[in-house]
Amino acid sequence: MKKWKVGLGILAAFLAIGLTGCSNNANKGTKHVTMWVHVSNEDPEGKALLKNIHDFNRENKHGYKASVQFIPRSGSGGGYEDKINAALNSNSLPDVLTLDGPNTAAYAKAKIIQPIGKYITNQDDFLKTIRNQGTYNGKLYAIGYSESSIGFYYNKTMFKKAGIKDSELPTLKNPWDWNQFETICKKLKDYYHEPVINMSLNDHSEMSLYSLAPFMWSAGGNICNPAGTTANGYFNSKKTASAFQFIQDMVKKGYTTISPKDKGFETGSYAMMMTGTWEVQTLNNQYKDLKWGVLPYPVSPKTHKAVSPTGSWQYAMTNVAKNKEAAGALINFLVNRKCMYRSDMANTVLPARKSVSKMMVPKVDPAMRFFIKQNQTTGKARPVLVNYPQITRTFAETVQDVTLYQKNPNVQKVLDAQTKVMQKYLEN
Repeated sequence: MKKWKVGLGILAAFLAIGLTGCSNNANKGTKHVTMWVHVSNEDPEGKALLKNIHDFNRENKHGYKASVQFIPRSGSGGGYEDKINAALNSNSLPDVLTLDGPNTAAYAKAKIIQPIGKYITNQDDFLKTIRNQGTYNGKLYAIGYSESSIGFYYNKTMFKKAGIKDSELPTLKNPWDWNQFETICKKLKDYYHEPVINMSLNDHSEMSLYSLAPFMWSAGGNICNPAGTTANGYFNSKKTASAFQFIQDMVKKGYTTISPKDKGFETGSYAMMMTGTWEVQTLNNQYKDLKWGVLPYPVSPKTHKAVSPTGSWQYAMTNVAKNKEAAGALINFLVNRKCMYRSDMANTVLPARKSVSKMMVPKVDPAMRFFIKQNQTTGKARPVLVNYPQITRTFAETVQDVTLYQKNPNVQKVLDAQTKVMQKYLEN
């Protein structure tokens, strides 16, 4: 499971349990701040965080002392989420914790976290997508310390052999539309006689909505209205249907597959792979002989609107924080320019601040520079919905249904049925 993914199922328990928001006023003056994070202290991210915590303890002017507990997540999302769930039952949450972007609304609604807007300085320096993913009911409840994105990785050697010239390649300013993309796919398939791109259609987790929703957004479609109250007329609109038709056509025409080979791109079976920023580090470290590049999302031929996905982990203050000023100071410190630059460079991830982007661009390779630019110019945050776990699962089920094109040839019929499921979750 990729590092940005989250075990969303645990949120149902959060919503059921809730919190009263009562803190221990007797300890209100404490200068000790406790923190839980979902990574290992042996990971690059964990090691960078330890340095940042050390600097906070040494540099803050109020004598605050922070301690961090590392609770690595398992492949299924357990470990960290299990620990939080147990703490909810025993009212023993820390002052500060990490949470993934789509969880914001559920955590806030269940009163697990509280607004932190007044503690975060220079908010305009954060990307709008970062502020959006951490905002619920108009209030900032969490702030991201990194970003993520998806790109279309391509094998330069395979493209060249198939007769695709560099001059034909898309750019962020001039992306392929879906028709042009399919033309390239046909050229590759005719040459190699097998699927040409792994779109991770066998992944029915959060990856499904995260990576495929940009097609829907490019077409002008959406999951629901801006208020998050109705899916009818949005998820089953003709605009949304056009995006799912494109996905179905990619499978039907044999350009991609719902059962891709493991490491097919890395080993030269597929000319392209649609995946996240984390692949940059993998390719650089483990496949040094592979000549590759990254291309932007193809866009709807009707709108030509470029959209890419965003979102990652955040810091938040729990509702039982013993000293709000101390917890707020810690979060604000950990997302300052120095700390963010240290952690994002160590972890090879995209920055959440515009100023840190400027610091990183001269230091990173062309692929990361591409992702930083794509993130800033075409990024869109996933919807902040209380029942997001059920929404993202329904989206993945919709993708699964339309890709089984022989069983479900009518995309609109699938969307009409799944819109009713979406609506049920939006109303709860």
